[in-house]
Amino acid sequence: MLPSHARDQLECTLPGSDGEHELQERYGTATRARAFYDRQVLDRLNGRMREFIGRQELCFIATADADGECDASFRAGAPGFVRVIDDRTLAYPEYRGNGVMASLGNLAENGHIGLLFIDFSRDVIGLHVNGTARVAESDEMLLTYPDLAPAVLERNGVAGRPKAERWVLVDVREAYIHCSKHIPRMMKLPREIAWGTDDVKRKGGDFFGASRDRG
Repeated sequence: MLPSHARDQLECTLPGSDGEHELQERYGTATRARAFYDRQVLDRLNGRMREFIGRQELCFIATADADGECDASFRAGAPGFVRVIDDRTLAYPEYRGNGVMASLGNLAENGHIGLLFIDFSRDVIGLHVNGTARVAESDEMLLTYPDLAPAVLERNGVAGRPKAERWVLVDVREAYIHCSKHIPRMMKLPREIAWGTDDVKRKGGDFFGASRDRG
């Protein structure tokens, strides 16, 4: 293991957290990890990453509140619903949901966010995008990013879907591949989606029986 002063100096130049660097040393994966950092991790979105995001229909998002309590969620829309503004900025729409505001509430306390895009059908590959985020109302989006006016004012290409209520702006700090090794190849099939519905059955009902088991 490296002396602490040497390790501290090295860690400050590497992507990732102090915790992951410490475990890399402990478990003997530092050489492999640093090769990955050198070859695969960027502090921005390159052209292929931007093109990849521009045709995705879903992504998973991770947030945490001020105390570090975590939440993972899912967002979907027409291809390219996550908009690439430039190589360091993304924007994605927030539509009407269950009103809990778990992800946005976390971002109000702690701006750190992780997005995971996975293409299950064409390229069978994933892309991690980490950074900081904040909520932007539609008026701000129209003023700051006039080129996004069609996306802000319309239904983002999905028939029957209401307009976004607001947007999340992401300042990209880190982008890297998620390898294809264990990603299943899936086939997209037609499915009617009741966008914005409050119909309990169409939303899945109490599938997990939570109401029955509440004490």
